[in-house]
Amino acid sequence: MNINEQVKEIKQSFRQMMDGSIAQSMRDKGVNYHLNWGATLPRLKEKATEIGPNYDLAIALWKENVRECKILATMIMPADKVLPEVIDIWVEQIDAIEIAEQASFNLFQHLPFAAEKAFQWLAAPDDLTQLCGYHVLSRLFMNKQEPNERGINEFIDQALVALQSQNLSLRKAAMQSVLRFSELGLMYQRLAHSAIRTIGMDFV
Repeated sequence: MNINEQVKEIKQSFRQMMDGSIAQSMRDKGVNYHLNWGATLPRLKEKATEIGPNYDLAIALWKENVRECKILATMIMPADKVLPEVIDIWVEQIDAIEIAEQASFNLFQHLPFAAEKAFQWLAAPDDLTQLCGYHVLSRLFMNKQEPNERGINEFIDQALVALQSQNLSLRKAAMQSVLRFSELGLMYQRLAHSAIRTIGMDFV
């Protein structure tokens, strides 16, 4: 079966996963995909396990303007095979918070160059790219990956800006990553506390 046939078959399988109430709830929250079957994440994970890692299929699925195709693409893309240039294109094309979150958790945090990309994304002009950066750094900090001195300064500077953003999702993601940063050790905890106090905030 060629890639196009596989994509067609996968798209047909979403009909069985269809959940109108989830799709409607997303529309009510202002999340508008070109096509959205409302498939739950556990069902998509099952499908990803069934397919297994597949670079070419992931590339083809990502090109489809369908919520489930994009999420599935992030689940089956092999993190050790994908090039930074491809990730750059994907990040540029993300246009929904859910896709930013799923891509960060399913794929971006596992990339061999995850930390380097995440720091680049923090300085991006758009909120969704920054969101990816904070989600990835949260995961890396949880896995006890410590940034170097330059990384620490950069992270704190960018996070202080994001914590004052109008975008609630971005503020939450930034706060989550600052919390994870503070859990790296006493020095990090003190740095995080004193930094966020400068903008009149503290950990709740």
